[in-house]
Amino acid sequence: MPQFAGLSLDALTPWPTKGISHDHIAIAGHDLLLRIPRFSQWGIAPAQHLAYERAAFRRAAGSTHVPALLATLPVSSDLPAGALLVQRIQGRPPRLPEDLAAIAAALAALHARPVPPPSGRAPLISQTRPVTATLAAIEAQAADLPAAGLAAEADAALRDELAWARTAAAAENEDFPVLAFVGTDTHPGNFLIDADGKAWFLDLEKSLYGAPPIDLAHATLPTSVGWDPDCAGGGLDAAHIADFYATYLAAIGADRTRRLAPWLLPMRRLTWLRTMTWFVRWRARWSNQAEAARQTAAVTAHIDRHIAASFEPAAIAAARREWLGPDPLHLPN
Repeated sequence: MPQFAGLSLDALTPWPTKGISHDHIAIAGHDLLLRIPRFSQWGIAPAQHLAYERAAFRRAAGSTHVPALLATLPVSSDLPAGALLVQRIQGRPPRLPEDLAAIAAALAALHARPVPPPSGRAPLISQTRPVTATLAAIEAQAADLPAAGLAAEADAALRDELAWARTAAAAENEDFPVLAFVGTDTHPGNFLIDADGKAWFLDLEKSLYGAPPIDLAHATLPTSVGWDPDCAGGGLDAAHIADFYATYLAAIGADRTRRLAPWLLPMRRLTWLRTMTWFVRWRARWSNQAEAARQTAAVTAHIDRHIAASFEPAAIAAARREWLGPDPLHLPN
């Protein structure tokens, strides 16, 4: 690109590695980042991974809540996974719970993006039956349960939830009532809040066409809220969560709200299990895989602590009370 002619290596500043799947390099004098994939959690080849992310950024662009994609750098000997040149968003990590409303607005905007007909959705995945599709991911991750070294009580609870998910998937006999462009990995650490209080969703690696309530759950479950060490604030209580859902539902209108309302709590349950079995896979496989585990020492320590805490029987019991009671979570509709 002409504006980068003569750019020296001194203008490139690698950021400390925090995430699982990408490295980032800032370009001095430009509000731009090189986003460099290093690990595909879906196990797809580098060129396919790059094409998938490029499509996701382009299709989300009209939401105005994602960074602009300026160019992609192809897979090469110098860039074995290629790279994406994206807008650098000036902002801070979310502060919880006060930034939940901004995150809800960003998700509503993402979910409002047009959904192409089936023939036009590739390369993005289309999960018209998201319970079945999510169960497939859960089953793959749960295969690592024997190697995860969980306490017997935690292992039993996850297997009970897996039995519920299998029953729910077996009953999924029609397409989901609201198919939307969804972010999938919508934990609060994947957002930035700009000076105007607007939330920007940064990580589109796992975007697909699927069920909006999974995004809402992943933004507010304790397994997600505690993931990123830079997201200030404590846990979210039931009132914070209900307010978040109410803000989102007000933004999407009465018709979509009516169709989504029965799915809000079941999808929280399913998303919690998806995350917990992802933790199982992390503990059993990825934590020892250099490409995935190349964070700073402080971030690695935080991740280890968070996952260990999430597997504590008391934390599991507290999460399950949302749907098992005796006082289940009440969400607006």
